[in-house]
Amino acid sequence: MSVTVRVPAKVNVQLAVGAARPDGFHDLANVFLAVSLHDEVTATPAEELRVTCEGPDADQVPLDRTNLAARAAELLAARHGIEPAVHLHIDKAIPVAGGMAGGSADGAGALLACDTLWGLNTPREELLALCAELGSDVPFSLVGAAALGTGRGEHLTPVPAGTFHWVFAVADGGLSTPAVFREFDRLTAGTAVPVPQADPALLAALRSGDAEALAKTLANDLQPAALSLRPQLADTLATGTAAGALAALVSGSGPTTAFLVPDPATAAAVAAALEASGTCRTTRTATSPAPGAAVV
Repeated sequence: MSVTVRVPAKVNVQLAVGAARPDGFHDLANVFLAVSLHDEVTATPAEELRVTCEGPDADQVPLDRTNLAARAAELLAARHGIEPAVHLHIDKAIPVAGGMAGGSADGAGALLACDTLWGLNTPREELLALCAELGSDVPFSLVGAAALGTGRGEHLTPVPAGTFHWVFAVADGGLSTPAVFREFDRLTAGTAVPVPQADPALLAALRSGDAEALAKTLANDLQPAALSLRPQLADTLATGTAAGALAALVSGSGPTTAFLVPDPATAAAVAAALEASGTCRTTRTATSPAPGAAVV
């Protein structure tokens, strides 16, 4: 017997970042949208915990106990006093280290897959608490759709959202999220960093499904730090905007860039222009919102 869980990528349509806290984290107002790019995590009984992975950039995915899927299995097993005797296979489609929460998705997927495989029936609130222990973005990977994340992003409030169309440009290589936050701290040193708050105009645009209104409100406080570390991303952003995107931004900590488009035809045109430009490695088109982690 095995259990497969499908889990989505995310884009941050607003990522407001506060000053560094004493614990090293930052308070956030993080408006997440789940998008229709997915990883699948399959849990199968095994003699001991092991992780395998296939798909684009699978060679960049750690297969040891640092993998969030492995940590999820260990955490859940420890909570219930059992051994994490499971083979976790990740079918990878979300860009690796790309600012789209691929690792977090795998952690949430493994948690749900193991809970189902082992027949634990862990209450949803407890699963969310375990997600928050694993990482700031993991709870959203479990719930999907659209939500405002506060604290370090782990406290979620669902928000209504209409349908939106996206193009994602995948860069060569990844960016370390901690490195991007360190660069944010360096760039904002000596300035008064405002307390992060969700933009009411952005939430209204999400709710109405108005892509042009949403385009005017997209914001990512980590974008200057990502561009500082990877200046060539500016060319990618400019290319997609010139090709017809309503707006462009770095997704999360990057280096994947996200382009909001009005319809599927424009998505195809923007993707083609980006691929022809040589400013990215590949592109993916998607829609939002998408459901959270689910057994398939």
